[in-house]
Amino acid sequence: MKKLTAGFRKLSLTQQIIMIIFLFIVFFFAFFFLFLSGNIDRTIRLQMYDMMESRQEAIITVLQSDSSDALKQDYFDFSVDKYQVNCIVKKDKVQVLNTKFHDKTVPGLANTIVKESQKVKKDGDVQQGVYQYGGRLYYYRIRLVKTNEGNAILASYMDDTYSQSLRSSLVDSTFDLTIFAYFAMLLIMMIWVYSIIHPLNQIKYYIEQVKMGKDVELHVNREDEIGEVADALVNMKDELTKQEKAKEEMIHNISHDLKTPIATIKSYAESIKDGIYPYGTMEKSVDVIIDNAQRLEDKVHNLLYLNRVEYLITSDAEGVVTNMKDVVEQVVLNTAVIRKDIEIQTDMEEVFFDGLLESWRVTIENIMENAFRYAKTYIRIELHEDDLKISNDGPKMDEDRIETLFHPYEKGEGGRFGLGLSIVDKVVKANHYYVKGYNTDDGVCFEIYRPHPKVKKQTNRRRNYRQKNDKGNKRG
Repeated sequence: MKKLTAGFRKLSLTQQIIMIIFLFIVFFFAFFFLFLSGNIDRTIRLQMYDMMESRQEAIITVLQSDSSDALKQDYFDFSVDKYQVNCIVKKDKVQVLNTKFHDKTVPGLANTIVKESQKVKKDGDVQQGVYQYGGRLYYYRIRLVKTNEGNAILASYMDDTYSQSLRSSLVDSTFDLTIFAYFAMLLIMMIWVYSIIHPLNQIKYYIEQVKMGKDVELHVNREDEIGEVADALVNMKDELTKQEKAKEEMIHNISHDLKTPIATIKSYAESIKDGIYPYGTMEKSVDVIIDNAQRLEDKVHNLLYLNRVEYLITSDAEGVVTNMKDVVEQVVLNTAVIRKDIEIQTDMEEVFFDGLLESWRVTIENIMENAFRYAKTYIRIELHEDDLKISNDGPKMDEDRIETLFHPYEKGEGGRFGLGLSIVDKVVKANHYYVKGYNTDDGVCFEIYRPHPKVKKQTNRRRNYRQKNDKGNKRG
């Protein structure tokens, strides 16, 4: 079964549909000739018995009347039909009532009727059956009749002339109707299959053209899953194009940002070599070189860290937890000197986050750097179970800016191409958290969280954190 399933999956969609249609045809013919044909035969047999029963009722009425035998025989001769033979079984002999057209007997049938009549006489039940002779079928029905002269056995039989005619009529009409329904379903299926394959081919062609860098459009007028896939592909292509343009622009601006400190360092170094101090004294001129070298190092460090942060986290952070309260306190202590006029408010619990301490430290530093850049009077830090909020009273963000806040190649406020928030986004997602930025009543807030915090997880994190620290102390 697994091999058949695997082989079926290797086929193209068109080949799969052709195979399904073939199996449907096989099932149809098997259904028609095995199941439906057998049901038709059973239906015809019941119809024959019902027909004989209805014709026997009139004969029973005559047999139970007070008319003379001559009048009864005249009735039987007058009412004779060419299909059904009616008989009376007396003393193990079969006496045909209507002899006008039925004076020939079928070999062996009389013995069968006599034998079945004995069962009727004994049990009083109606006996019905089929007798076969000479390649033909004979249907018979035998029943007990109570008359004024005593009980009589009435037997009737018919050959298969009428049943064959009825069967041919039923089979032809059923077959024609079934064939019509089948081809109608087949036509509907083919139209449906084409409606699937055609847009899929459109999507395939679109992907191939996009892969070759060609400007092409995709129009799939569907509102089902295929239409959703097509829309998603178009949106993805538009988003990739947008990011590629932003990336090119960012690379251009980063190149310009890198050239500025390099040019300054080179210019100041050459001046000092010639005995000229552009900033007044040698110490001040060297300080300028050091500052620009630090700027250059920070930019290069961010670029390198952005490219390898996800690899470092996923390869080294499994099972590692970090005390976020310690990290935040350390970052606050280091960054508080950036702007001494900003009040830092804290409301923190001892909370453990999954992930490496160094990656979380860089994350908090980047958010704090952004907060110091825009805050007016305060920065507030709230740390609770699986939730960290860093807010400030700086200017609110535009709605368009919020949607692209963590994109790596988006231009920020003042035309800046900082990578700090992109690094934040990568660290948070790699550790299976969420991050968002939004406007508050008096400023902006960045939140790192998990939707469904669990106390048990926090307990396990604390135990893992202590075990790790204990091992580290033993090594020391």
